[in-house]
Amino acid sequence: MSLKNILSDKKSELLASWFDRILDTYPAETAKFLRNQKDRFANPVGQTIREGIEDIFRELLQDGDIEKVSCYLDNVIRVRAVQEFTASQAVAFVFFLKSVIRDGIKDIPLTDELFHELMTLEAQIDSLALIAFDIFMQCREKLYDIKANEMKNMTYRLLQRANMITEIRDEEKDNNLIAIQKKEVKT
Repeated sequence: MSLKNILSDKKSELLASWFDRILDTYPAETAKFLRNQKDRFANPVGQTIREGIEDIFRELLQDGDIEKVSCYLDNVIRVRAVQEFTASQAVAFVFFLKSVIRDGIKDIPLTDELFHELMTLEAQIDSLALIAFDIFMQCREKLYDIKANEMKNMTYRLLQRANMITEIRDEEKDNNLIAIQKKEVKT
């Protein structure tokens, strides 16, 4: 029997264990809520994580398309990127899958073939972690851009209210732009 068949047979148990490991990264009260609240509208974070890991697991077992897996990772990482996780904490859930799988198959004799399949699967999981890190960094960069733009807008509005900014008519902007361009050409 192949490793992927074994993992398919144990899918529910493995996903439950993986979900629990992920929830352990949250404060106790939050984890309790995420674990027990089944309504997708009352618990969108728990639902996103649950669906994301199911999709990731399914794609791994099917030698999934990296684009699909990236999309599923993106859904989970976006949630964790807006929370108070460091980069390593946010993507650690990917590595949890390795220990969940090892624990799930510990009672099965590990033949050379199964060992080779396990090493291949773990290498795929490592690759997913790298993709997850890239996604996390993109999300955080976007968040920082949004915060910086909001700060600029807020500062501009405050200066405007304090009458410390005067509006330049479009004609004056065009003349100033032309003068700047002429100056750059001369130098």
